[in-house]
Amino acid sequence: MRLDTKVSAGDAIIEGMIEQRIEQHFIDSADLKYQAAQVLSKPISAAIAAILASVTSGGKVLACGNGGGAASAQHFAAKFVGGYERERPELAAIALTADSSIVTAIANDYDFNVIFAKQVRAFGGAGDVLLAISSSGDSANVLAAIDAAHERDMTVVALTGKGGGKMTFALRETDVHICIPHARTSRIQEVHLLVLHCICDGVDAQLLGDQEVST
Repeated sequence: MRLDTKVSAGDAIIEGMIEQRIEQHFIDSADLKYQAAQVLSKPISAAIAAILASVTSGGKVLACGNGGGAASAQHFAAKFVGGYERERPELAAIALTADSSIVTAIANDYDFNVIFAKQVRAFGGAGDVLLAISSSGDSANVLAAIDAAHERDMTVVALTGKGGGKMTFALRETDVHICIPHARTSRIQEVHLLVLHCICDGVDAQLLGDQEVST
């Protein structure tokens, strides 16, 4: 009986610690979003303007990233093509991470660092936008994609964190850099998702009017 009581008490302590840890994640994420809102609103607005100018002129968005960035690229493309929260005509976006045959063929026959760059050269054209996602800003294949986009006279919208890394120096003055002011990858990725939602909403607001969406 005493052993059972000790185990039960120990379980309760562990459960309480886990709950506190979970709550802290929510607090930290909310704090970062609150603090970053003012800093990021201007570059996000610039990203919306660049993407809107592209798609309303017959252009498209090519999105790329690794790991969580790959998931974000595909999430953005799904929302951009299929619709965000309101009915509207389809808009063109391609996630360069989604075709496993293309990605693995290029990685196998050439090098993993060019899996996005070769697709940018194949699909990209003047007036298109590259959405380049890297939490560290140092992803070699995303940096190569930026170079390829510049070769094609594309605008780059870069989503980074941790100070922006090497991507800070790869971007041109005409590009847009949205750098999350944090060092922790999970927090950066959470805000990247919010940024992508802001972009989708901003484009819709410009196309459809600035009315509230019912919840």
